Amino acid sequence: MRLVYHSGYDLNLGTHVFPSTKFRMIRDRLVASPLFSEKNITAPEEATEKELLLVHTKGWIDALSYGTLTMQQILKLEIPYSQQMVRGFKRMAGGTILASRMALEDGFSANLGGGFHHAFPSHGEGFCAIHDAAIAVRVLQQEGLIRKALFIDCDVHQGNGTAAIFADDPTVLTISLHQYHNYPFEKQQSSIDVNLPDRTGDDLYLHRLEKIYEQAVRQFRPDFIMYIAGADPYREDQLGGLDLSMEGLKQRDRIVLSIARQRQIPSVITFAGGYARKLEDTVTIQSNTVITACELMRSAHKA
Repeated sequence: MRLVYHSGYDLNLGTHVFPSTKFRMIRDRLVASPLFSEKNITAPEEATEKELLLVHTKGWIDALSYGTLTMQQILKLEIPYSQQMVRGFKRMAGGTILASRMALEDGFSANLGGGFHHAFPSHGEGFCAIHDAAIAVRVLQQEGLIRKALFIDCDVHQGNGTAAIFADDPTVLTISLHQYHNYPFEKQQSSIDVNLPDRTGDDLYLHRLEKIYEQAVRQFRPDFIMYIAGADPYREDQLGGLDLSMEGLKQRDRIVLSIARQRQIPSVITFAGGYARKLEDTVTIQSNTVITACELMRSAHKA
């Protein structure tokens, strides 16, 4: 299984609650496992302006590129501005595009970063400046490589940027499975929103995910699946309020990826949120997602 990563994914946020150092740690964890090696990992280029403008306004991209954000825009983004941060987001957008191309060839791929589902066309929110996953889908559509895409967003927070970008677009189905009483407090309307109560545990979460996701895949029949695999439904997450265990999160991954594999739908993993009290837990959860995909690919080849 081919992966995408670049050292520039670290946004240099210092002691911020968003630990962008996790991307390097996940990469190191995977390379240390028997399933992966350096040869599995490709470094992406930054997304081009032409690619970024498939989703974002020129005004927003220029503000990021030239450092002309207003204080209000920076406060809404909730991370400190720097050129390193902007380059990191552009690099991760390029990474999700590259991983998407790999998935079309191989079945599965993962960008060891990305999943910035709170970014809107003309502004950023909630640690998300550029919507890498939306850009990747638009690139594939523009090139005629896919027609219909499905987003399955399992971050603890609603994918409001995704919902807004693809509102009224019949070629993209957006599913967001999230804690209702959590950020963003003004939610957008996804194609399917699964509003979960506080402290939802493994059993209810997995039951609702499998039922809704399997039916959506069967009825919508997408050419491509974008899996936003947030680690923050974990019960020890600082910004979450659900109650999933490590094993529950692994089962979540198996459900999403197994259904995609059974129907032979190319799928990309991006990470989105993860703010566990112990950083190692976030690294474990998101590494497990990639390992699950790799194991499914290997079992399919043996069959």
